[in-house]
Order: sequence, then C-alpha cells, then structure tokens
Amino acid sequence: MKFFIDTANLDQIREANELGILDGVTTNPSLMAKEGIKGEEAIRQHYLTICEMVDGPVSAEVLGTTFEGMVEEGKKLAAIHKNIVVKIPMTKDGIKAIKWFTDNDIQTNCTLVFSAGQAILAAKAGATYVSPFIGRIDDSSWDGVQLIEQIVNIYNSQGFMTEVLAASIRTPLHIVRCAEAGADVCTCPLPSILGLLKHPLTDLGLAQFLKDAESMK
Repeated sequence: MKFFIDTANLDQIREANELGILDGVTTNPSLMAKEGIKGEEAIRQHYLTICEMVDGPVSAEVLGTTFEGMVEEGKKLAAIHKNIVVKIPMTKDGIKAIKWFTDNDIQTNCTLVFSAGQAILAAKAGATYVSPFIGRIDDSSWDGVQLIEQIVNIYNSQGFMTEVLAASIRTPLHIVRCAEAGADVCTCPLPSILGLLKHPLTDLGLAQFLKDAESMK
C-alpha cells in the first residue's frame, strides 16, 4: 500500500518525506486555505514547490463545477508538473471531465466518493484513483473501511485498473484496517502516519535496552 500525505503544509510534507516512506501528496481547497495560499499564481507556485519536494503523484483539486470549467482548470493544473494528478469531484460533470482527461492522457483522482456505485462510475470513466472518504462515513454511523473492502472486491472482480485511495483518515487504526481491506493507497495527515510508530512496549523495551547498556560501561 502506498502512503500519501494529506496536507498543503510544506514542513509536514518534508517531515513525512524524510521518513523515506512517502509516495505522494493529496491536497484540497480547504488545506490550501489553511496554509493561507490565495490567488491562482500563488496556488500554482505552491503545487510546483510540492512537486519538486516529492517524487510522486500530487493531487491538485479543481474549483470549477461545470464540465467546461473543470477541463479548463485541469489542463492548467496538469501543465504545472508531470506529477500533478487532477482531482475531480464525484458529480455528473465530474465524471464527464474524468473521461475527457482519460482520453487525453491526464491522470485524475475522483474525490468525495461515498458509495460503491460512485466508485464504479469513476472507474468506468477511467479515473486513475478513486477517493472514498472513510472518516466522514464513520461520522454518519457507518463503517468507512467496509466501503473500501467493497470497492476493492468490485474492482478486482471487474478488472478495473483504478486504484482505491482511502481518504479522510482519522487514526493510525484506519491506516491498518485499510491495508487489511486491500486499499492501494492511503492518504493521511502527518499525526496518523507518525502514530504508526508508537507502541508502549517499544518504549519500555528501548528504555530497558538503554538501561542495560549503561550498566555495561
């Protein structure tokens, strides 16, 4: 399973990349706004900086809602760097735009997916990635990881090449469960990634090793 970091914060991207396990980055308008990135040129430059930091896919989301608007904006985003993946919302016009990008050899990430039916449409249109938002599904009292497993099973049985990208990750346990469910990619905030490092027995064991090593001097 590939690891993407879900942020627009350059320091967090750098820290995750230095771990040596980072495969890519996902962003969205909310994450950009959180970093105070405003204006078309500032956004373009920020994406370029991220692409130069990480050797892997970088999802850049369109802001338009019409087919024409998504295509026009997506073409500009894809021109920024070869690693840009155009992030398109799961809407009727979004599916049309994904098909257009597929036909023109531009990678896409279909976002805001909450059902297997939506995931099927995204795959039929040729999306490179499909992003089910499992944390938001959990918020509505359903099991988001079950949706990941369902989509993985459908894609495997139908031979779809679209990769399942588990999004809206809230905890390290989400990451582990998505790996068990067969997700191709997990996009996570930095605290969830770092949370995988932690276990009390590791801390206790290391403390004991260091104590024993000190007694040997």
